[in-house]
Amino acid sequence: MEKGTNCFPTCHTVFLAWTWLLLLSWCCTGAEITCRSCSSPSPSWPSSSPRLRQEQRPPPPRGLRSWPGGRAGGSAGEPGGRAGPRGAALRSAGAGGAAPGGRGPAAPRSRRSSEGRRALAAGGGRGMPAAEGQRGARAQPRGPPEEGRAARLRGSEELRLSTTAFALTGDAAHNQAMVHWSGHNSSVILILTKLYDFNLGSVTESSLWRSTDYGTTYEKLNDKVGLKTVLSYLYVSPTNKRKIMLLSDPEIESSILISSDEGATYQKYRLNFYIQSLLFHPKQEEWILAYSLDQKLYSSMDFGRKWQLMHERVTPNRFYWSVTGLDKEPDLVHMEARTADGHTHYLTCRIQECSETKRSGPFSRSIDISSLVVQDEYIFIQVTAGGRANYYVSYRREPFAQIKLPKYSLPKDMHIISTDENQVFAAVQEWNQNDTYNLYISDTRGVYFTLALENVKSSRGLEGNIIIDLYEVAGIKGIFLANRKIDDQIKTFITYNKGRDWRLLQAPDTDLRGDPVVCQPPFCSLHLHLQLSENPYTSGSISSKETAPGLLVATGNIGSELSYTDVGVFISSDGGNSWRQIFEEEYNVWFLDWGGALVAMKHTSVPIRHMWVSFDEGRSWSKYSFTSTPLFVDGSLVDPGIETQIMTVFGHFSLRSEWQLVKVDYKSIFSRRCNKDDYQTWHLHNQGEPCVMGERKIYKKRKPGAQCSLGRDYSQTVVSEPCVCGQGDFECDYGYERHSNNQCAPAFWFSPSSLSKDCSIGQSYLNSTGYRRIVSNNCTDGLREKYMAKMEKCPGKAPRGLHILTTDGKLVTEQGHNATFIILMEEGDLQRTNIQLDFGDGIAVSYANFSPVEDGIRHVYKSAGIFQVTAYAENSLGSDTAVLFLHVLCPVEHVHLSVPFVAIRNKDVNITAVVWPSQAGTLTYFWWFGNSTKPLITLESSISYVFAVEGMNTVTVQVSAGNTLIQDTKEIAVHEYFQSQLLSFSPNLDYHNPDIPEWRQDIGKVIRRALAQVTGIPDEQILVAVFPGLPTSAELFILPHKNTTERRKSSEADLEQVVEILFNALNQNLVQFELKPGVEVIVYVTQLTLAPLVDSSTGHSSSAMLMLLSVVFVGLAVFLIYKFKRKIPWINIYAQVQHDKEQEMIGSVSQSENAPKITLSEFTDPEELMDKELDTRVMGSISTIANSESTKEIPNCTSV
Repeated sequence: MEKGTNCFPTCHTVFLAWTWLLLLSWCCTGAEITCRSCSSPSPSWPSSSPRLRQEQRPPPPRGLRSWPGGRAGGSAGEPGGRAGPRGAALRSAGAGGAAPGGRGPAAPRSRRSSEGRRALAAGGGRGMPAAEGQRGARAQPRGPPEEGRAARLRGSEELRLSTTAFALTGDAAHNQAMVHWSGHNSSVILILTKLYDFNLGSVTESSLWRSTDYGTTYEKLNDKVGLKTVLSYLYVSPTNKRKIMLLSDPEIESSILISSDEGATYQKYRLNFYIQSLLFHPKQEEWILAYSLDQKLYSSMDFGRKWQLMHERVTPNRFYWSVTGLDKEPDLVHMEARTADGHTHYLTCRIQECSETKRSGPFSRSIDISSLVVQDEYIFIQVTAGGRANYYVSYRREPFAQIKLPKYSLPKDMHIISTDENQVFAAVQEWNQNDTYNLYISDTRGVYFTLALENVKSSRGLEGNIIIDLYEVAGIKGIFLANRKIDDQIKTFITYNKGRDWRLLQAPDTDLRGDPVVCQPPFCSLHLHLQLSENPYTSGSISSKETAPGLLVATGNIGSELSYTDVGVFISSDGGNSWRQIFEEEYNVWFLDWGGALVAMKHTSVPIRHMWVSFDEGRSWSKYSFTSTPLFVDGSLVDPGIETQIMTVFGHFSLRSEWQLVKVDYKSIFSRRCNKDDYQTWHLHNQGEPCVMGERKIYKKRKPGAQCSLGRDYSQTVVSEPCVCGQGDFECDYGYERHSNNQCAPAFWFSPSSLSKDCSIGQSYLNSTGYRRIVSNNCTDGLREKYMAKMEKCPGKAPRGLHILTTDGKLVTEQGHNATFIILMEEGDLQRTNIQLDFGDGIAVSYANFSPVEDGIRHVYKSAGIFQVTAYAENSLGSDTAVLFLHVLCPVEHVHLSVPFVAIRNKDVNITAVVWPSQAGTLTYFWWFGNSTKPLITLESSISYVFAVEGMNTVTVQVSAGNTLIQDTKEIAVHEYFQSQLLSFSPNLDYHNPDIPEWRQDIGKVIRRALAQVTGIPDEQILVAVFPGLPTSAELFILPHKNTTERRKSSEADLEQVVEILFNALNQNLVQFELKPGVEVIVYVTQLTLAPLVDSSTGHSSSAMLMLLSVVFVGLAVFLIYKFKRKIPWINIYAQVQHDKEQEMIGSVSQSENAPKITLSEFTDPEELMDKELDTRVMGSISTIANSESTKEIPNCTSV
């Protein structure tokens, strides 16, 4: 978040009106003008401008945002939703918030040197058609190009202003300019012009100009900065306008040029990093923060001569200087950065002491990215938990408290619009809103928010930022304008008490012709465009000034709703109570000499030579020429002083002409200095009600029509006295809603007694009456005592509504990592309630009260599993319990699918997934068979499955553990019947056996090829599976020929012949292969065949009887093998293999068709698993091959 309107990591930026007035106070202004009319290789302006695309920021992630400058409607570097002069998009990038060289996003930052560069996309266009560049929504001009209908014109003669023109010779090709006008009794103006190549995306030429006579003449300074130096940006210290900093274009070199004499001389310093944005200290002129393109933050304490790295991985535009009076050290820096754990944290450190050990974290937990906002007395952050954003605020650096919005607002987006006068104004987009926001206003601490206005219009700017139609009137506190959506119509409302009451704007009584205007609310009213211009070289669609209280100028229309086609310019002299129309088309209007005169220039794309001046608040206008030749105007600047009597107009006479700078001096039109007879008093009111924000205010202002000058030494006079408190001075407190009878009553979700939950017996608390006085309201007596919160004794309460949750909202954590638990209680005495937390692993902690657990309770689990975490709260009046089930996982790294090579069709097959590490906690298994699109899901690592189709079948298992998902895939040959035989090898093979799956697979292929080569049997009828472990052994599978199911008996006979051929070859030692040169390996038949024939038929044939007898014999043999395996050498080989690799064998899983697929049970005991494997082989239903690693290679997850 940033100063201004922003939301939480997902908040966005909105600006209030007087922010732009602040930005336009030229005490520190550096400005950039982009000439749309200049010839360049760029595409159409502005939407396709490569420069705009390069500097645009992507749409911000949802979360907490603030509006740079603290106001709604636009900000430096962010579009304000209004086209610039002649439709050009206008951008402003204050110093410290821009992207030098256009090399990346540069969000403006709160109060970061409004003196810095300001970008103007100017229209006009030398030689361009008049229609080109006009804003599409603007009405077409009526009448002559310059002669739009205006309020009464004074005389018909053309008056001349005192002007001088200067051409920037040699810069005809330059299409951008940046301007700094020092002001404050300084006559120095600096202009940096440059040629920005839109194809290359960089500056290729630049010129630096300096004037010492308010812009009458300029001197070119290229020789003083280096003839070959290409400059890209100009910065000015906000606390000392004599200090100037220039940046070279990073495409050529990374360096800065520093001046301490208002740009007369420069010193050049090379940098070892590329600057993206700068942030000047608000008090110390030498202190600067620099943000680099690689997200590093640097600091300098000598105005950029030396730099020191502060932190890496800093979030763009989320670093702030300390606030005077709040932070203890003036060199403290607030920043949002990613730490070594990969999470984003809020950190603080001093610029010279920012090592890892010196940094502190004011908020103990990680926060959402791009959510930190440090703004006046407040610090805002966002933390998302359980899919819902939670917002936190720190007031005057106190501990963070969670922001309380109405319970069911459920915000999708949030913006901090204003933090003035010890109060937070926020815009919240709720769950059921898409293009509108609700306005909320807080208490002094910024914790409790109440609704101020619903369904305020919002839009998205050119750079993806959110623009909310809200404007704060400068010079008078409490007055806001907002565009609200009602029944698909946008209407403008005004409030005089910070959002407690809103009403429509009264339309003017007459039009420009003097004819009556028939317009009765609520069916008809005046509607205004409230977006502030992104372009500091135009006045924007609405403007007001601190130095001219009560005077507002805005673009809008009269009717049932806001229009973008039929617009005019309106003015109010009494703070928005009444309005007059002054132009029928769009004009830029500037304030001169404390608002005593208004200057208007038509908003058009054709060349002009006239402007209009009014001394009676827009009632009549005099026409003045400022140039003899019509000028395509790219922008205008006014003297940064509050007396403002000088203006500079930038433009071009033709397509290829030089930049023309026309200095307009208005001093000559002010005939004299004002005396006491030139003043009158003005009473601020709200439709006749003299009390506004709890006080009566009387202003002394110049009489309309007095053509006199106030001068620099003028001081405003305001007389105020408090009013008696009435209902209009109070708003509904948190949890209360205003009803039709104008009374505040508790909302259905709110319990007034909950406010006492933080106090203990014997203490007192403020019990709300449902009302609270509007912040900054100065009323006294009256209803103040009635509506004031009453001090009451804390009631004793038993614990109720106890909740336990984790800080990240997740119910899964990793073994060996910190799990942090938060305990919340809706009601009860927090100071006298005992808390006990049982972590479920045999460890529990107890606390005498809630104070030690406010920041969370940390615990590290040393084993994986599901743990029942129980919180117990008890005091003398009762108790409450809360339970949470936490899954503790050890990250899984590998899964091996253990399946048989061959299976019988329509018979159960046992399949096992072996996971490493073995003790990973509760896992979820997803089983995919063949081309199935829906998996079977189990909590067990084994599954029984029946294959109905012969051939090669694919089996895939996916194992899910927390955020980790791993998988393995195997193939199974499915047949009606087959035969198998155990194989052994000459001892020399063991020496070369690394006992890894890949080696076993390759050796199996070699044996298969050797068998096929010796016997001539097709290799598709042979499968060889090599067992893990030593001595090396294998199993040979003899499969029926393809498509022989129909010829069952003959196929069985054929299979017997194949077996006989193979046995003869093996018994004669004919099957051998060369492992490597000189290493010949012989393949033998092991004396015992475990599965001579596997058959799925149910008939009582002689072969079946033989098989039955074989099974009985094999069963006895296996039993003897198991009991006396050490006494039978050749059998011991096979038994030892089974023992060493028992975890890889597949145990039989009895699972009926109706049994649920998701069950939770213990892992199968290894001994039991081995027995089941042997039973499976003996019965002959499935021949199982253990293809996995030894259990010795699968360690448990170690404790951290």
